[in-house]
Amino acid sequence: MLKGAGVQYHREPRLDIALCKDLAMTMVFLPASDIPKYIAEGNVDIGVTGIDIVEENGDLEVQRVMDLGFGKCRLCVQAPVVKGVKDVRELAGKRIVTSFPNLTKKFFDPLDEELGVKTSIRFVSGSVEAACGLGLADAVVDLVETGTTMKVRSFYLDCSGSAGLEIVQSILTTEAILIANPQSTHKNIVDLLKHRIEGYITSKKFVMVSYNCSPEILAKVTEITPGKRAPTITQLTDGGHAVSSLVKKADVAKVMDELHLAGARDILVLELSNSRM
Repeated sequence: MLKGAGVQYHREPRLDIALCKDLAMTMVFLPASDIPKYIAEGNVDIGVTGIDIVEENGDLEVQRVMDLGFGKCRLCVQAPVVKGVKDVRELAGKRIVTSFPNLTKKFFDPLDEELGVKTSIRFVSGSVEAACGLGLADAVVDLVETGTTMKVRSFYLDCSGSAGLEIVQSILTTEAILIANPQSTHKNIVDLLKHRIEGYITSKKFVMVSYNCSPEILAKVTEITPGKRAPTITQLTDGGHAVSSLVKKADVAKVMDELHLAGARDILVLELSNSRM
């Protein structure tokens, strides 16, 4: 993403610091879980981490600059399939293992108060999905990359030989985001990076569709390709028109079919390497 956004840097092997070539900026490579603290309380101006990490460190003041559209997953309460847990209330008062103790406590506190119980929440830094199978937990709160059960990703074994965890309830949806220090004295760099990354993300979502058409069908084909704002239309020497328009990558095959059926010709699809909107 940084390369696509035009951020040039060189990182020496085994070093966590890199100097940018074209910007007055130093890059520091840190664990995602530490980034909000360094931004809120240190001298770091901007960083990339997950919504889940920011919410887990809810007492830290950071500015959510933009969503980056990758690393999407959910933080979920998960229990062994063999237990057949259908209602998350069944887990209140039980043993929960997680890498997100604050979010887990925030989720279970209202249930504990409602049911008059006390849920035991224990922190582990990794291998959360193994906690049930190894006897440490009755359920876990962990990130799930897809909406399926955890039968493949995790490996839970009990005396019956059954395997897998399944989602009981989602707590939040997360993805990678760009965050900044609200008190940063380098707002120009923060804004510049935001615009560059926005441009790169847009270029990965869209392609440029170019085609020729007669004046009689111009209105019809431009309805098919309205673009982000409006299509670019150029008069040709033969009386026809050349049209260029941004189209979402996911829709491009369908759009090309519709243009051809409408009478457009010389239809080309051009990849974008970057953009500014």
